[in-house]
Amino acid sequence: MTTRRDETVTGARREGAGLVALIPVQAFCAVFFLSDAISDFADVGRYALSDWHLILETVAALGLVVGIVFEFRYLLRLLRRKAHMERGLSIAAGALHDVMEAHFDRWNLTPAERDVATFALKGMSNTEIAELRGSAEGTVKAHLNAIYRKADVTGRSALLSLLVEDLMQAPLMEPADGASGAQSQPRAGAV
Repeated sequence: MTTRRDETVTGARREGAGLVALIPVQAFCAVFFLSDAISDFADVGRYALSDWHLILETVAALGLVVGIVFEFRYLLRLLRRKAHMERGLSIAAGALHDVMEAHFDRWNLTPAERDVATFALKGMSNTEIAELRGSAEGTVKAHLNAIYRKADVTGRSALLSLLVEDLMQAPLMEPADGASGAQSQPRAGAV
């Protein structure tokens, strides 16, 4: 089963691969046009500066080179930003998992209820959960009702809200050595 997140990641990878493939093609074109301009300058000699076509061709080739340099630097910046965001998402996902597990322990959820609660919090429908677990939809509903009763909430949105509220109470990053300007470390899953 593919999710919207999977489709978004796949689309982003295709776009990134297209951009990476485009740079060498542009570089080849730039080398071709620059070598052609240099060859034309050598052929024309000292009258080259009076040939507007040759000057325009050279400026266009140099513009292509500048564009490639800019595109390459921008791609590197995007890749660094993507890596930074993936690290942050990983920290947040780990923290959410820790918060979920702490609540599941406190509520004394059975293994089946933990599975159903996890799938429900991921946004899956009762039908999808039943298919994944190989059980009846009525069984999933019974597990969800038990989860809501144990968590003292009225439904999925209240359950999710409870977990997100706990997650947001503590920062995801804590100072490494207690100093305000020090490097931050991922926080342990405290609830």
